[in-house]
Amino acid sequence: YNELKSEENKYVMNTYGRFPIALDHGEGATLWDVEGKKYIDLASGIGVNCLGYANPAIIDAIDKQAHKLMHVSNLFTTEPMVQVAKKLVEKTHLGGKVFFANSGAEANEGAIKLARKYSFDKYGEGRFKVLTLINSFHGRTVSTLKATGQERFHNYFFPFVDGFRFAEANSMDSLKETAGDDTCAVMMELVQGEGGVVALDPEYVQAVRALCDEKDLVLIVDEVQTGVGRTGTFLCCEHYNLKPDIVTLAKGLGGGLPIGAVLMNEKVAAGMGPGTHGSTFAGGPLACALAATTLDVMINEGVIENARVMGEYFRDQMHKVIEKNHPKAVNEIRGLGLIDGIQLNKPSGQPVVDLCFKDSNVLINNTNGNVLRFVPPLIVNEEEIDIVIKAVDEAMTKLGW
Repeated sequence: YNELKSEENKYVMNTYGRFPIALDHGEGATLWDVEGKKYIDLASGIGVNCLGYANPAIIDAIDKQAHKLMHVSNLFTTEPMVQVAKKLVEKTHLGGKVFFANSGAEANEGAIKLARKYSFDKYGEGRFKVLTLINSFHGRTVSTLKATGQERFHNYFFPFVDGFRFAEANSMDSLKETAGDDTCAVMMELVQGEGGVVALDPEYVQAVRALCDEKDLVLIVDEVQTGVGRTGTFLCCEHYNLKPDIVTLAKGLGGGLPIGAVLMNEKVAAGMGPGTHGSTFAGGPLACALAATTLDVMINEGVIENARVMGEYFRDQMHKVIEKNHPKAVNEIRGLGLIDGIQLNKPSGQPVVDLCFKDSNVLINNTNGNVLRFVPPLIVNEEEIDIVIKAVDEAMTKLGW
């Protein structure tokens, strides 16, 4: 590890606060480092490795497609791209089309462009503002950083792209005050992941849909972190009985390879023709073959149901341990499916993250300062969850919390 870290420091730009290990391989929800030490993974690449590591179906899909086509230009049609688009449209019931991207940020960029194009075609110039929610996170490109409703991200890279305003989550008064004649869309996460695993109120979500219908605003739901089974349903929108105009996906969609997708209804799709948007690598055969296999496994082998059941088990067991041993240390345990958070009554959750790693070989992360975030592979089981709960319990005890 030390030799590898020395070379990393020499050659790789220092933009990440990494754990002091170098990972080598994995299986299921377990990882091993280069020195052979074993870890339980409750981070899954921040929600990417939904089927865990070394899944046989994923490996087989990579092998088969790599022997056929890995990349061709978007000037040509390929079967994996069409397969994935069909699966997504049929599964989500939005009744429209799909545009593929390479990441969540790119998917959100595409959604912003779609909303502005729809508004331009119908209303002309000047109607371009996108409303997002305070505490949101939508990506790290120059546009999606500005769309992110957290001031700590709005530094260094000036000037940011114009065209975004921020409203208070769960407040229709704030949203109505923020909206104006120059507004074309509302963009929101139903569970604010980087913002601390905070779910929006169902009544608020329906009121936002009604406002968008009234003013002909495009409703964009960012499901980069919550989509593809993460919340125990295929889309988090299903928990809210919501049909947005646009949904963005990424993370778990590719089972480990980079892919993003913008799902839209026919109203929004109609305005996009050849040349209005594009991407060299998006919709590539290898990533789409992997996405198609990931969707098949998720839908047909009980993975989404496992996410629902294991999420309920995690929150129930964690509640019992916290109430018994650390009632004053925790403000709230919250989540949907297998995106869960423990909001601490402390300035930072990093000491718990560090002790879980050091003492118990359990990998979790900390978000929004004092929220422990748990986004394991969706194939995680009760035994693994029990190990994680024990690790958190022991870490808090050691800290005197």
